[in-house]
Amino acid sequence: MSYNKPIKKIAIVGTGVIGASWAAQYLARGFDVVATDPAPNAEANLRKYVEDAWKELTAIGLSTGASRDRLSFNANMKEALAKADLVQENAPERPEFKIKLFADMDEATPVDSIIASSSSGITPSVMQTNCKHAERVLVGHPFNPPHIIPLVEVVGGSRTSPEAIQKAIAFYASIGKKPIHLKKELPGHVANRFQAALYREMLYLIEQGVLSVEDTDAAVCYGPGLRWGVMGQSLQWHLGGGAGGIKHFMEHLMDPLQGMMKALGTPNITPELKQTVVDGVMREASGRSVDQLAQDENRVLIGLLKLRGLDARASASATESGPA
Repeated sequence: MSYNKPIKKIAIVGTGVIGASWAAQYLARGFDVVATDPAPNAEANLRKYVEDAWKELTAIGLSTGASRDRLSFNANMKEALAKADLVQENAPERPEFKIKLFADMDEATPVDSIIASSSSGITPSVMQTNCKHAERVLVGHPFNPPHIIPLVEVVGGSRTSPEAIQKAIAFYASIGKKPIHLKKELPGHVANRFQAALYREMLYLIEQGVLSVEDTDAAVCYGPGLRWGVMGQSLQWHLGGGAGGIKHFMEHLMDPLQGMMKALGTPNITPELKQTVVDGVMREASGRSVDQLAQDENRVLIGLLKLRGLDARASASATESGPA
């Protein structure tokens, strides 16, 4: 199957936080978006999210043709998907539910359109189990909120065609995202596994009384976290190797690092440890609501993206996918 047709209309299945953020992202890039969700008040909640996110998207930079008026809603999923060039699914993370949903979406979507899942943990091979056209089913997993964070993990299943994967990667790149291709399926994909690995050691240090919750967070965000916002760890080690770069690092510094890796701990996550974290986080929040904290974070992230030249205007999208 060829996936050469331009992507002009995108269907959003499931309009919770992730689905709504995707909808806002696609509208800001100049696409027609049709959303579907059976939940009561789904349309009203979606439109409010898009309205609230539009100020941030305007600060990031809107593509030609960007308009909230290009959003439509249809509670009938079959009708919503009938003319979609790409589907972005964001339904609950239950394997049996996903298998049935993907079979239904596969039946309703044009055979030459890609069906991408935002699933953070379920592998595409599971979701495409009962699909007749499984070759176009894949994972396009974003990071929250998708309308700001560039990363998208693209993962194919056992029956996904290489052409569909390459089309998805090219499409996400064309709208200003940073797609990465996972060549193997893993539960949780990769970036969440990175977070889990780091948080395991953070919890261990808290459990052992080495650091408070607040100082553990500070050690991340005021230390390596600042650098991770600029370049990945392997490239950082290239700098750490001095004039000899990564080769010097591997030859002279990797063995001590390996010894440290072997000493990393596994916390015993008890109710008491959980409460310790809760208490510490509430002290860090200092009375600020989750929404206030999210707004503060988004403002800083947008500034960082601009500094990095990743303001995501994605003018290439008009050439690549022709949304306007």
